[in-house]
Parts: sequence; structure tokens; C-alpha cells
Amino acid sequence: MKRTIRKNKDVVSFNKKTSWLYSDTVKDHFFHPRNVQLKEPKAGEFNGVGTVGSPVCGDMMTMWVKIDKKTERIKKCAWRTFGCASAIASTSMLSVMVTRHGGMKLDDAAKITPKDILKELGGLPARKIHCSVLGDQALRAAIEDYKSKKQENKKSKNNKATK
Repeated sequence: MKRTIRKNKDVVSFNKKTSWLYSDTVKDHFFHPRNVQLKEPKAGEFNGVGTVGSPVCGDMMTMWVKIDKKTERIKKCAWRTFGCASAIASTSMLSVMVTRHGGMKLDDAAKITPKDILKELGGLPARKIHCSVLGDQALRAAIEDYKSKKQENKKSKNNKATK
């Protein structure tokens, strides 16, 4: 008996061998998420945090980053979300992308797009692409939080020096 695979127009796949709605990479990152933060982090463990989404609609995400102050590279990235499989897999992949090879520089990390994440995952169903945006937004918010704290510390040191 010959098995026929229907083309599903709802799937945006970069892997032509995939006959399932989710690629093996997406399934791996969903069932085995990397860098997920289940408990509240210890004080000083991270130096940037960003929360996006709304608890009212159910899609919410927090991302923490530890940035090396000298090199401005992301050394550690952790996250927590209340979201679907696509949101979990996308954020897991994003956390890997920004920390591999010694950590990504802040400016490069801020340029990551949902399309970049999708490419690494091997695609997502079209109706789930919006889920990859949460991690992207949370990362930007965490980077901005780090920069804001850095600026505040600089101002505080300048004020102490002038007294």
C-alpha cells in the first residue's frame, strides 16, 4: 500500500523531508527545552531581564541575560514562558543562538529576527509563526534593561565622583 502525504499549506518548512507539522528540531526543543528557568533566579545571577506579553491573553514570557561587561557578549540566557509548543521551541532555540560560540555580541543579538529563529528550527506551521516573536521581544527587553542599568550605574559613579 502506497502512502500519500498531503501538502499542508499551513506549514512553512525549510526542511523538505518533513512530513509532520513540526520539524524534528522543533520537537526536540519543545520536549527538551534548553536554558529554561523554572525557579526565580538568585540575586546577581543575571544583569538584564525582560518580560513581554500579557497574562490576560495567556502568552507571556520572561527572559534573563548575563552579559560580560567587558566584552558585551551574552554569556548566559534563561527564560520562562506560558505559551504553546512553538513559543517554547522558538525561545529555547533563541537562547542557544545567543550563547553559543562564547556568546553573541549585544548588537548582533538585538538584530535577530523571528525569521532567523525559524530558519534554525527548520520552520513552523504558518499559524504559529507569531509565537516566535515573544522570545525575540523578550530578548530585546532584557538587553535594554541591561543597558539601562549600565547607564544608571555610570551616572551614579559620576555623581559620587563630583561630590
